Amino acid sequence: MNKTGKVYLIGAGPGDPGLLTLKGRDCLAACDVVVYDRLADPRILSWVNPEAERIYVGKASSNHVMKQEDISKLLVKLAAEGKTVARLKGGDSFVFGRGGEEALLLKENNLPFEFVPGITSAISVPEYAGIPVTHRKVAASFAVITGHEDPSREKSGINWKGLATGVDTLVFLMGVENLKNIAAKLIENGRPADTPAALIRWGTHPEQRTLVTTLGNAYEDVVRTGMKPPAIFIVGEVVKLRDSLSWFETKPLFGKTFVVTRARAQASVLTEKLEMEGARVMEVPAIRITDPDDFAPLDAAQKNLASYDWVIFTSANGVDLFFDRLLQNGKDARAFANCKIAAIGSATADMLNAYGLTADLIPASYKAEDLVDTLLPQLHKGSKVLLARAKEARNVLPDSLKAAGADVDVVAVYQTVSDCENKEELVDALKNKAVDCITFTSSSTVTNLLKALDSEKELLKDVTLAAIGPITAKTMEKNGLKPTVCAETYTIDGLVEALNKFYR
Repeated sequence: MNKTGKVYLIGAGPGDPGLLTLKGRDCLAACDVVVYDRLADPRILSWVNPEAERIYVGKASSNHVMKQEDISKLLVKLAAEGKTVARLKGGDSFVFGRGGEEALLLKENNLPFEFVPGITSAISVPEYAGIPVTHRKVAASFAVITGHEDPSREKSGINWKGLATGVDTLVFLMGVENLKNIAAKLIENGRPADTPAALIRWGTHPEQRTLVTTLGNAYEDVVRTGMKPPAIFIVGEVVKLRDSLSWFETKPLFGKTFVVTRARAQASVLTEKLEMEGARVMEVPAIRITDPDDFAPLDAAQKNLASYDWVIFTSANGVDLFFDRLLQNGKDARAFANCKIAAIGSATADMLNAYGLTADLIPASYKAEDLVDTLLPQLHKGSKVLLARAKEARNVLPDSLKAAGADVDVVAVYQTVSDCENKEELVDALKNKAVDCITFTSSSTVTNLLKALDSEKELLKDVTLAAIGPITAKTMEKNGLKPTVCAETYTIDGLVEALNKFYR
């Protein structure tokens, strides 16, 4: 029996990936094929089923990869083949999205479809600029209008007289290129030239820019400032509320570009926290986490785990990868029954909690020296200690414990290797003075980024450099770099807090 295909017409929202609906995300994860337009943020595609076919049919003004009628026919073809299709569009499929046209052709061919609404930029972009489209004391109505009508129409379908005087707030989508005509038509039909207005470019993104003007001055101000599409044009008294309600563009890191050098698997945590503070983030992983050269020492330690008095973890990565191997060896958290556990850092302790274990000891300061000071009073001569860590870690901890008479086994749970992704993008951004700050979360991110940049490391001299803690900062200094920001609490949250404080 042939499988029946189906098309989900999904609105991707205005750009911020977090504004994609849960249903939209679930449909992307289940599709066989995704047919997508030019998206304001390509990270939305990260939720697409990894095995799904991807077909780009993006459209920009006067530059169409595929004509609309051909896109509609493609959807029919794919659904007729029995495939589950995600048709992904920016904004909402029904707000100038041509979703209705695509669905009608599917209907004509007796093929099932479903709409998954998206958050339209007509409301969300002004909201990110602190401009409500309605307000009880200011505006009781709003209208959403296309900024460029179908050029094949002989007569405008826009009721300019009704719009100009009958609606409180007007939101024109894709209106920059036709702004002069839009403003002239509204004024000609009775809207006062001094009506507050605003243009919002790249709304909901860290690159968002808002130009506050008036209806009469809008065109000249756009020419003067060089504002380009994509932008929306909003007209009405509600624009005055921006002074009180602006929230996105007032975030402490808004408008700043940060480079995250953590390994790809870890980068998203710091990226998300920086973006929550308004930053634009460029991920340039300087390291990659890989398996140790030989699992034999780790396997032997896990086999004899009950013989250790203490097991020490120095990172969340170490915990996660230790347990990954432990489970492969047929064991679980019960293997720690006879051990006490020490963890450097709250993130390491949190990862232990995720596996059902609570650290017996966490030093007040998250570095090896403080762990030594805290742990030594609890050891006796001959105490057996297992130190599970990265291959490249410093020897301060094992050397100090051995000097105190402990029997220490050091096993590599993982190793970090140089892997500078997006190096060319970083170099271009540095040359164009488009980077505000580079963050370093370990000594290895410092040394490996410098190794990757080689002769071009001089480009770092005019950039703010941030370290997660004093050990990383010392590595920077040894390599001729000056750390401008150093976290007081040696965690990702501590680093973000230090950056907020610095930029405030």
